[in-house]
Amino acid sequence: MKAAIVGTGFMGGAHSEALRRLGIEIAGVLGSGLGKGRAFASRQGIARAYGSLDELLADAGVDVVHLCTPNHQHYPAARAAMEAGKHVVCEKPLAMTSAQAAGLVSLAEARQRVGAVCYNLRFYPMNLEARARIRAGQIGAPRILHAEYCQDWLLWPTDWNWRLQPELGGDVRAVGDIGTHVLDMLQWLTGLKVTEVMADMATFIATRYRPSHPVETFAGKLAPVEDAEAVEIRTEDMATMLLHLGEGARGAVTLSQISAGRKNALWWEIDGSEGSLYWCQERPGELWVGHRDRPNEVLLKDPALMQPEVRRYAAYPGGHHEGYPDTFVRLFGDVYRHIERGAPGDNLSFATFDDGWREMVLCEAVLASARERRWVQVQVGPAGQEPLGSGPAAQ
Repeated sequence: MKAAIVGTGFMGGAHSEALRRLGIEIAGVLGSGLGKGRAFASRQGIARAYGSLDELLADAGVDVVHLCTPNHQHYPAARAAMEAGKHVVCEKPLAMTSAQAAGLVSLAEARQRVGAVCYNLRFYPMNLEARARIRAGQIGAPRILHAEYCQDWLLWPTDWNWRLQPELGGDVRAVGDIGTHVLDMLQWLTGLKVTEVMADMATFIATRYRPSHPVETFAGKLAPVEDAEAVEIRTEDMATMLLHLGEGARGAVTLSQISAGRKNALWWEIDGSEGSLYWCQERPGELWVGHRDRPNEVLLKDPALMQPEVRRYAAYPGGHHEGYPDTFVRLFGDVYRHIERGAPGDNLSFATFDDGWREMVLCEAVLASARERRWVQVQVGPAGQEPLGSGPAAQ
């Protein structure tokens, strides 16, 4: 199979690197302009730069399209790719609204194409290990889910990125960008679904300064401030969420893109009826195991010590940590194996378009809760069904 990449920024580079490590040929790339596409192709050793999406989709040699564009382009590009008979791997969030995402779920089913969403953080080996332990009942019934995801790349008023613009990134920013990773992670680890949410959001930097040139994700911290235009900001710098989940579980989440010194600090803890698990992205090769009746443990990533069903996700032996770039390799490896087998399945390790739609439903519930200052029920039935309830939260 051959891939094509749409988008030449930070995520385009991450996808290109992972595909090359897997030995998957990249037929071509599409940038926001032909010059950008050619420059990216030259850097990455890709033979072709397409002049338009239509040109890319007309290439019969392309089997899978990787969408690494700003959020507002995900839906139209994914729809066009599916209609052209291509499989799609899309960066999160899947779309700008749950209605758009529901349409993509239906289209993927109708065209019998694979649609995957890049919740790549699932694929740290110790997260897969934690999921296997939780599913095996090793910590009992999950009761309390804590998580925090904090960054500092938008700390200063001069920091800029397209995600700050609702028309490009959506009505939620911290929630849509990093919060969806957290919500996906907690539900995927435990198998429990969020049923209600109480959210609070804040925009501390009400005015930011947009430079006259585009700024790549995370690159703004290195860019000089010049010819900047003052812009009113309407998306959140931070958010907190209280969660009700299935089987009576409770959750609490903090998100921030303005926490000095926190570069990519995601941690989660799940407390069960018989034990606890804790993991931190900035120490990805460790899984803390909490006990009441004996000393706590720290499991270092080592295939020989992991659950048998997840050992294949630890590509290197014990003591050789695997990090962020490796998560894309494991994710894409599973996606392409699934496409090659051509066998549908309900127990997929990667996030599907259906998962991406559910995340959009959650984003809309979070936004409604923050705006209306109340608990909001999350009613998720078949894709396309009305997602939000208006009744009071359960007591």
